[in-house]
Amino acid sequence: MTEIPDPHVTRRRLLAGGVATGVAGAALLTNESVRGLLAVDGTPTLPRTVPVAAQQRLPGRAVAARAVSAYPEPLTPYRDALPVPRVLRPERGRGGRPAELTVPMRLAKHRFHSQLGPSTVWGFDGTVPGPTIEVRADEPVVVRWVNALTGKIPLRACAPMIAWADPPLWDRPGTDGAPLLTDVSNLPPWTVVHLHGAETGMDNDGWPEAGIPPGQAQVAEYANDQRGTALWYHDHAMPISRWNTIAGLSGLYLIRDATEDRLGLPSGKYEIPLLLCDRNFDTDGAGKLTPFQLYKTVMYATEPELLATSFSGPFTTVNGVIWPHLDVEPRWYRFRVANVSNVRPYHLQLTLEDGTAVPETAIKLIGTDGGLLAAPVDAGTVSVLAAERADILIDFSAFKGKKLILKNADYDPGPWPQVMQFRVGSGRGAGWKPPATLDAKLPKPGTAAAQRMIMFPPLGTGQIEQWEMVETEAPAGPFPVDGIVQVKGPDGGVRTYRRVARGFHDPARFMVRTGDWEDWTWINLDVGGWPHPQHVHATHFTVKHRHSYDVAEKWEFILDDAGRTVGGGTVAPIEYRETLPAAASDAGWKDVVSVNNGEAVTVTAHFAHSGRFLHHCHMRDHEDMGMMRPFVVMPAEVLKIEHQAGHPMENPGHSGH
Repeated sequence: MTEIPDPHVTRRRLLAGGVATGVAGAALLTNESVRGLLAVDGTPTLPRTVPVAAQQRLPGRAVAARAVSAYPEPLTPYRDALPVPRVLRPERGRGGRPAELTVPMRLAKHRFHSQLGPSTVWGFDGTVPGPTIEVRADEPVVVRWVNALTGKIPLRACAPMIAWADPPLWDRPGTDGAPLLTDVSNLPPWTVVHLHGAETGMDNDGWPEAGIPPGQAQVAEYANDQRGTALWYHDHAMPISRWNTIAGLSGLYLIRDATEDRLGLPSGKYEIPLLLCDRNFDTDGAGKLTPFQLYKTVMYATEPELLATSFSGPFTTVNGVIWPHLDVEPRWYRFRVANVSNVRPYHLQLTLEDGTAVPETAIKLIGTDGGLLAAPVDAGTVSVLAAERADILIDFSAFKGKKLILKNADYDPGPWPQVMQFRVGSGRGAGWKPPATLDAKLPKPGTAAAQRMIMFPPLGTGQIEQWEMVETEAPAGPFPVDGIVQVKGPDGGVRTYRRVARGFHDPARFMVRTGDWEDWTWINLDVGGWPHPQHVHATHFTVKHRHSYDVAEKWEFILDDAGRTVGGGTVAPIEYRETLPAAASDAGWKDVVSVNNGEAVTVTAHFAHSGRFLHHCHMRDHEDMGMMRPFVVMPAEVLKIEHQAGHPMENPGHSGH
């Protein structure tokens, strides 16, 4: 049994003891609550001791690997065959017009496992996942996303109070006696579709507050003027995308190009999408699993604020089926992997039935979010965080007649780490081998015209947030000062950063010139939890570097008189430790990057499209709760006037924004 921490701890012990969790969410903090804490001169009042409810170890804590539970599997693994979503290919438009597709969202029945009854779902074209849309690069297509949904959301939600169990409550089916959350079950079909990874203007991006009701259509034109790659489409309605998406609203979108055509990669029945998503289900009065999908989070504090874990389910589905199997020939296959889960990361390993890992040379990573790599990379483990994609090749030729298990080797895979099974036939394989070079003309990043800084403050007794920062002069102190973070960098110098925005509804502060390259840096100031997968809309980027920082004992929270967290800051600079080696998943072009605890990750991105876009954590609980910020891209000539408050001439007495 895990040791229960002292329920009355100081801010620093709260972090050092690993009580806070990077995957938790709670009531959103507001600027008004912060201002209520500040004195007339804007400095924070003295910090108070943080009262924290006694709690057990929470999901996503990078403290120690949790032993796989002996909890019995309520469903038979590998019983059902892996389904392959049907493919929609738009016909080429006539008369210079773009091709068109109509994709309805419909209420439907779906079997997640043959030992479960049919579940009611919301699905694109009535399927979970939706059909795979396949297009050609530089051939535009207009998609009419039609909301043909009916009734209330087909999802149950609950939030029991935390108590030790095996497996922990968040990894168990059933409500554990908690009442259902009627605010969730009463949600109407209000949706907006985002094509994740599309380099497009704001009118086609799917703004999260532009939801449509049943009977209406969202019309988007995708130019597809980008490299061949795997994108995915999903609901993005603020603040309910976590529930709409888990109800079934997601699917794959493939862009093909000439570079890919020339390689002769496995295709047709030898190229298979694998959409990963963890799920949970309710139980009946006898404790038997039912087909009703359950969005179960766990409360670990109600006073002074509501605190809950994010959703992570015990059952991994692949293409909408729990722990399926796939019959394969002893040859190379291509798999287009997409993690469409809420928060759960997958570190995919392929093993024999006895647990022995297959040789690294049998699995090759050939592409990531933004398309093909320059050359294949041997990959013993393929990591995909929430919203990431991986393009991989697997050679089954050495495993004739054997069964291979694809499992999640993350330190906290839930009670059952299995993902799916491959059953290798005994026939003759093909003589094909992967090419030594994939894309010899892989684009290179340009020179950054500006630097942006985003920080994730530790989660104490408040909502996880993402702060936009600007460099400033160091205050006189004493520390902490709300929203002030000091960083001792690789050069040994100390820089001071000031928070300028923290929530979704704060004004846009990142104003980008159309066509510019910029460096964006995220720093995770927390000491534990799964890494945050950070996504920037309408662009792709390359990872410039990863730096490790000492963040322990550097932070203190600021509380109001009721004990609610309203802010915080560093009491000593976080300190650079070392430059970390690039991860295999960092190679090539990306639209999601992982930011681990104590890491500073810098990417270089190109902003070719004008408009108002988003950057956010792709843990959907986090983005729905405000860990999402707008940014604006404008032509340089327009942005100059915008900075002058709309005047076409500089006003010496006006400092702009």
